[in-house]
Amino acid sequence: MTSGPRDASDAAIEAARHLFAQDCTFVRGVASLDGLPAPSLPEVAFAGRSNVGKSSLLNSLTGRKTLARTSNTPGRTRELNFFNLAGRLMLVDLPGYGYARASKTDIARWNETLRSYLRGRPNLQRLCLLVDARHGVKAGDEEMMTMLDTSAVVYRVVLTKMDKLSATEQEQVTAKVAAALKSHPAALPELITTSARKNSGIAELRADLATLANPQ
Repeated sequence: MTSGPRDASDAAIEAARHLFAQDCTFVRGVASLDGLPAPSLPEVAFAGRSNVGKSSLLNSLTGRKTLARTSNTPGRTRELNFFNLAGRLMLVDLPGYGYARASKTDIARWNETLRSYLRGRPNLQRLCLLVDARHGVKAGDEEMMTMLDTSAVVYRVVLTKMDKLSATEQEQVTAKVAAALKSHPAALPELITTSARKNSGIAELRADLATLANPQ
């Protein structure tokens, strides 16, 4: 199983571990664009289908159990949730797409807020697009990828829940998703494979994101 886009040095992995172990505080939840915090820090956003494992991944990255709430109910995250990491990087947990137990009006409003944020946020440095390894790239993911391409938002695909697959299945889905990325100009060519439950790929993802943080 490939766990990262490149071989990060031990020093880079340790520096990233130290960064993500620092204070990470909840700033606010935003339901509309007029509530966005000032764009004072570089931002990394996390997007994906409902129940793809965004909250679990954020908790694993920061070594916390309750930074981002987890739930078996798809669509629980209904706002853009901002977390300040050590005053150097803003982490943004975006609403899941594809399914939610909510009215069509609410879903449409959340989706429009999400699209407007992605198109117009000047300090958004990277989007991590989480894809459930058990299902691969679905229609909703393709729609998001196309929108990111047209908005020129650089994104890295992160496969989640890799521990649910056999070694052969892991190789197959990794190759298939990597091939799909070739047709998306805003996608970084190498993906990261992770398992929040097994903590695999987390150190590599931290090292990748730490390169975007403000210097200490």
